[in-house]
Amino acid sequence: MTDDVVLYELREPGIALLTLHRPERLNAWNGDLATRYFELLDQCAADDAVKVIVVTGAGRGFCAGADMDTLQGIGRASGGAGAESAAGGRPQYHTTLIPKPVIAAVNGACAGIGMVQALMCDVRFAAAGAKFTTAFSRRGLIAEYGMSWVLPRLVGTARALDLLYSGRVILAEEAAQMGLVNEVVPPEQLVDHAFAYAAELAQHCSPTSMALMKRQVYGDWDRGLVPATDDAIELMKASLRRPDFKEGVASFLEKRLPTFQPVQPA
Repeated sequence: MTDDVVLYELREPGIALLTLHRPERLNAWNGDLATRYFELLDQCAADDAVKVIVVTGAGRGFCAGADMDTLQGIGRASGGAGAESAAGGRPQYHTTLIPKPVIAAVNGACAGIGMVQALMCDVRFAAAGAKFTTAFSRRGLIAEYGMSWVLPRLVGTARALDLLYSGRVILAEEAAQMGLVNEVVPPEQLVDHAFAYAAELAQHCSPTSMALMKRQVYGDWDRGLVPATDDAIELMKASLRRPDFKEGVASFLEKRLPTFQPVQPA
């Protein structure tokens, strides 16, 4: 539906494209957009036809942060009531729980809670010149929705505090130097570049392997080396018993694309 606040499209070879679709407001975040976005993420997670998810924005922006009408409404309400509904009823780290790769194609302005959404994706490509800002300190707010957890892990403590304290705007090129985004590409090539990367994953990589790796990476951030290694050994033993292991070896030897099963339980 063209009037939907988030558009959905499924393309071969199993790539779901989610487009934040409030272009007249630079895709500013509100409760309706949040609810629809997380609904579609859950839909993609449950659909075996979807192997990789790409998220981008319509028009000139990725997501310019919380909609100012929403912020004004929260500010007028007693005690900041309404903040949870504006967030969409899901924790913002919900994206990290989706058992499939989620790739952000940041096409333009990426601020505040919009930047949170981009950072909660697994891989980020940005259009040259795209602007990033945490913005929270300049609105009298704090590091919202898990930003204080994810940002230092991507860029380090000092850089994270710089971006949070100052709320300054950085361009995609500086973001890449920090490790905030994986790669900067020309704006007209951004979505195609993200799709090419997603297609490589969808065609060549086991969905179950990727799901388990994602769970390991996010889960092991707060664990020690020994428990993480012990868990990996058990996961490796289980992977050796799965059909995907045999198929991965056979497809390599036979020089053909693999036919992996949908995500299987751990």
